[in-house]
Amino acid sequence: MPRLILLNKPHGVLTQFTSTDGRLTLKDFIPLPGVYAAGRLDADSEGLVVLTDDGAMQARISHPRHKLTKTYWAQVEGVPDPEAIERLQRGVDLGDFVTRPCRARMIDEPPGLWPRHPPIRYRLDKPTAWLELALQEGKNRQVRRMTAKVGFPTLRLIRWAVGPWTLAGLAPGQWREADASALSRG
Repeated sequence: MPRLILLNKPHGVLTQFTSTDGRLTLKDFIPLPGVYAAGRLDADSEGLVVLTDDGAMQARISHPRHKLTKTYWAQVEGVPDPEAIERLQRGVDLGDFVTRPCRARMIDEPPGLWPRHPPIRYRLDKPTAWLELALQEGKNRQVRRMTAKVGFPTLRLIRWAVGPWTLAGLAPGQWREADASALSRG
């Protein structure tokens, strides 16, 4: 049975095992040899990174052709109107590509959310809001680019779920083994 690890990646951590400039990487949190990230999450983002020791499973999780849904929570500057939400749902022309249609909705601030280090910038004259976006693709900085394109820049981005796996019960920097067979059920 393939090994599957779920990590709540803290802000600032690189989704790789080596760093040439002394930054924190996955090796600072995962003491297990032979596992590799199934997809990336940029250093400015937080949340779920799935790791496995099985190449076929890594491809099944990360490659867009398998349409595995990734769910993100985005704290954005401003309060999106229904038109902005609809634009996100339809797909957004980002210049170099048009995003696939996705699920997008306003949500309350997620309960039990940990503080981010460093904290996001707050501006007294600008309210913030939370969005939940569920994508079946994941190009570089896609969620940030999408929300900015519709007029609501992302201040904080958390990947909550990848397919059937979520961050439930994982504090930043914590990891746990998960059931790899959930992929065939999910």
